[in-house]
Amino acid sequence: MKIENINTLGELKASAYKTKTIKDELRNNLREKIKLGILTFEGVHGFENTVIPELERAILSRHNINLLGLRGQAKTRLARKMVELLDEYIPYVSGSEINDDPFNPISRFAKNLIAEKGDETPISWLHRSERFFEKLATPDVTVADLIGDVDPIKAANLKLSYADDRVIHFGMIPRANRCIFVINELPDLQARIQVALFNILQEGDIQIRGFKVRMPLDMQFVFTANPEDYTNRGSIVTPLKDRIGSQILTHYPENLKIARKITEQEAKLDATQNDTVYVPSLAKDLLEQISFEARESEFIDHKSGVSARMSITAYENLLSTAERRALKAGVDKTTLRLSDFMGIIPSITGKVELVYEGEQEGAAAVAESLIASAVRTIFPVYFPKIEKLEKPNDKTPYSDLIEWFFAESGFELLDDCSDAEYQNILGAIVPLEILLKEYQADLAKEDKFFMKEFILWGLVEYRKLSKDRVAEGYQFKDIYGSYISKL
Repeated sequence: MKIENINTLGELKASAYKTKTIKDELRNNLREKIKLGILTFEGVHGFENTVIPELERAILSRHNINLLGLRGQAKTRLARKMVELLDEYIPYVSGSEINDDPFNPISRFAKNLIAEKGDETPISWLHRSERFFEKLATPDVTVADLIGDVDPIKAANLKLSYADDRVIHFGMIPRANRCIFVINELPDLQARIQVALFNILQEGDIQIRGFKVRMPLDMQFVFTANPEDYTNRGSIVTPLKDRIGSQILTHYPENLKIARKITEQEAKLDATQNDTVYVPSLAKDLLEQISFEARESEFIDHKSGVSARMSITAYENLLSTAERRALKAGVDKTTLRLSDFMGIIPSITGKVELVYEGEQEGAAAVAESLIASAVRTIFPVYFPKIEKLEKPNDKTPYSDLIEWFFAESGFELLDDCSDAEYQNILGAIVPLEILLKEYQADLAKEDKFFMKEFILWGLVEYRKLSKDRVAEGYQFKDIYGSYISKL
């Protein structure tokens, strides 16, 4: 008989089912996964050698856990993934508000029911997917919300005095008995509310309006928090910290490869977008580099952090920019262009906290500077580095291209020009083709024109060409000709 087909306490006893605490469930199932070499916390990338081993050690130690890190570092995702380490089903006394273990009931309801019906006590089964509770800490959260309060309506309906503990209405934490309970942004919880958690974490006592209810709740607590110096909103009170077994520091992706994997996994794209827009590999690297630049930028508050969500929403906006262009042109397919990156500016401005200097520059200007910095950083990976100081008559790999712009007076690249026009304009610049053949000979055909545009943007960032925004696109010119035209 499948355990979930067991319906009474007597049948449960006969099945030789062994009850376990939630921390033992997590520990035992994690042990089995590690022994069998099964990947734990699948889908969380970049933490394989840092955060995940620490989290596994905390679970093996049966600790309550605090995940400490800046926004967008997969803290809540890690907590939700812990559900996969629970047993598939656990039994509880049918009708219990707090998922009473049939072998160890803790509520008056369950104890009375078992005393009355004995082995005929009805049993229900709780799936692991229903054993995750989450609460965002906000200043308006009360002790009644989390732990419980006296319910005057229940007292009136049952004709009970307030001295009877049956008038208690349980809060979220008792109702999450035998479950994983996550409190997000713990420092935002008022200090007096944090104090109310002390005994729950340590002794299992719950006190509600004068009732001292001995209720040894069986719970796995996971807290998430930003570093305490992030804002002045609050901090974790020291005695509560002392009762949390393990504090684990999270971090942002350490390289472009991991960042790309996260973005591609999380971006909400449909098949139409993927079929319509071809995205060169360089464009994906460039997109991720923008976040790396933002985390180092003097205009952005480092204590606030730059969420991984910025890259995800920027990627969605990037494809939408190219898709919109294709729809306006009436074509089914297009290739991403570097100029499409202007479409991600709203994704950047809404995701970064600027310092005073950044506010002075303006959010949009900071976003454009991040895109430019990303181009500048990645350019030497693909092409020879451009030195700051060069002898006047020395020939460089870019001399012919710069001379072409001096002779031709540059060109305009419009945002909504057709793919044929775009390719004709870039294809007419012979030195660009020579540069590609010499330094990127193995480049895929479909990446070719994006790389050509990338060369132009790179030369702009190294002050070899000028790029000016016009009403409907960009104008590229020889840098000296640009100075003369402004005089």
